[in-house]
Amino acid sequence: MGTFIDLFAGIGGFHQALSSFGAKCVFASEWDKFARKTYSLNHGLIPSGDITCIKEKEIPSHDILCAGFPCQPFSIAGKQKGFEDIRGTLFFELARIISYHNPKIVILENVKNFVRHDSGNTFNTVVNTLKSLEYDVHTCVLNSKYFSVPQSRERLYFVCFKREEFSPSSFFRFSHYRNEGRSLILEDVLEDCTHKYLSPQRQKNCGKYGCERVYLPSYENLVGALLCSNSTGVFLKDSKGIRKLSPRECARLQGFPEDFKIPVSDTQAYRQFGNTVSVPVIKSILQDIKNAQLRFRSRL
Repeated sequence: MGTFIDLFAGIGGFHQALSSFGAKCVFASEWDKFARKTYSLNHGLIPSGDITCIKEKEIPSHDILCAGFPCQPFSIAGKQKGFEDIRGTLFFELARIISYHNPKIVILENVKNFVRHDSGNTFNTVVNTLKSLEYDVHTCVLNSKYFSVPQSRERLYFVCFKREEFSPSSFFRFSHYRNEGRSLILEDVLEDCTHKYLSPQRQKNCGKYGCERVYLPSYENLVGALLCSNSTGVFLKDSKGIRKLSPRECARLQGFPEDFKIPVSDTQAYRQFGNTVSVPVIKSILQDIKNAQLRFRSRL
């Protein structure tokens, strides 16, 4: 699939998916030092820092630009200030780079609420900006639970093709369901090891300790969306009591492989896996792109 750059890269969910299709990362950017540590250890590339300080010409040319641009300004879990929040304006950093490099494909991710924010004006601004840069824009809300991971995580995805008179864009369609083999359930991602359980008093007052969402693996097949703001983690109740999901279990919920290294504290790991993209969803989108390219070539 050629070369790609990974912006607002986090721990490299996009990278994980794209590299599995043979694509080569030529540049990554991530401001958080803990995420950069995880990214570099797993992908062999140290991301640059703050994207606002990086000039367009310092970024190598590339075929694909991918970015999970900051979602907090638009999330129902946040204050929903959108472009009034400094993080919300970071989309225009993407536009700056897209305008300069004109990649063939742009893939973006954000929260489902992005579509409704400010009565749709925020979404329309982003779509119209991309169209003004001469891209055909496809959007869709996809839920991770239909892509082989036991997590209900609805996210908005943009797939944009550089506009041409006749291109793969005409043949692109999102897949809404792609499970490889048997669908995983919550019990499938749990580690078989000794865990630290909450004391009886903390279990009794669980809501006061940030564990309002408690899941039962013997009853429920999936958990709700991991959140980047939830550094306390997700809680699970079994026959022994209530405990947190481990960072490795969170990695599995996002579709990361078993050899993915977690070099940071649990607190940072919970934030990182809550902030990343679900790898199987991105792989599905890349397969959709590949299918569109194949259909396009067959018509030539």
